[in-house]
Amino acid sequence: MKPVTEYRDYRCCMQDFYDERKRTSSFTWREFARLAGFTSPTYLKLVCEGKSSLSELGIERVAAAMNLGGFENAYFRNLVRYNQAKDDETKKTAFANMRNIADANKIRVVDGDAFTYFESWKNPVLRELVAMMPGATPEDVAQMCWNPITADEVRNSLDFMVRVGILQRKSENVYEQTDKALVGNSEVMPLVVRSMHREMAGFAQKAIDQFDVHDRDVSGVTMGIDRETYEQIVRELDSCRRKIVAIANTSKEPCQVYRLNLQMFPLSKNTHKKDEG
Repeated sequence: MKPVTEYRDYRCCMQDFYDERKRTSSFTWREFARLAGFTSPTYLKLVCEGKSSLSELGIERVAAAMNLGGFENAYFRNLVRYNQAKDDETKKTAFANMRNIADANKIRVVDGDAFTYFESWKNPVLRELVAMMPGATPEDVAQMCWNPITADEVRNSLDFMVRVGILQRKSENVYEQTDKALVGNSEVMPLVVRSMHREMAGFAQKAIDQFDVHDRDVSGVTMGIDRETYEQIVRELDSCRRKIVAIANTSKEPCQVYRLNLQMFPLSKNTHKKDEG
C-alpha cells in the first residue's frame, strides 16, 4: 500500500489497505469492520464501493483500524472530508489542509502546486507584473496592484513560483517567466479554478464603477438559443480567447496586467424540459 498522502480518494486508500491485508492473511471485511468497531460486517465494503459514507466518528475508527497515526491520521481525516464535501468551499478547505499537513512533513502532494497557484488571484497577477518591473522591490510591486496585497504576500508568492519553476530569478528582484505550466488532475483543478473564477468575477463587478470607461470594456447580450447554437457559440468564444492570447503575446512592452472574463450563462430554465418540481 502506498503512503496515504498519495491518495486522492479515501475509498481507494481503504480498499488498498484491505487488499494488502487480504494478500498476506485471511483478512475479511468482517474483520476490518470489527477492528473499526462497526457491527455490520459489510459496512466498510459498502463504503469502498461508494454505496455508503463515513461519519466523523467513523473516520476516526477507520483510521485507527488502519493504524494511521500522527500526520497520516490528520491527512486521512481531511481526505475523507474532501471526498464527501457537498460544496466547493468545504472541499477547498479540506484539500488546503491536506496540502498543509504534507508540507509540514516535507511531503509533496500530487496537484498541490497547481492548487496553490490557482487558489488566489495574486499568483497569476504577480507572475505577469514582476516581468514588467525588473528590479522593483516587493513593496513597489504590491503598490501597483489595484487589489490589496502586502509586500510579504508578494515575497511569498514569488518564492513559491520560483520554487515550482514558473518564474526564474535572474538577479535580486529581477524575474523571468518560464514556459513551464502547472497542471493537475481532473478533480482538483475544476475546484480551484471555479474558486478563481468567482474571485475574478467579483473584481469584474467592482471594475464597472472603479475604472473609467476608457480603461475597461464591459458589454453583453441577452438572447434566446437552443443547445446546438449554445455549443457553437462556446466554440467561437474559445477560438476568440485563443486569438486574444496570441495578440497579447505580440505586445512589445507590456506595462499593465489585465483580466479578460468570457462569460456565458443561462438566465432562464429550459422551456423544452418538463418541470421536475
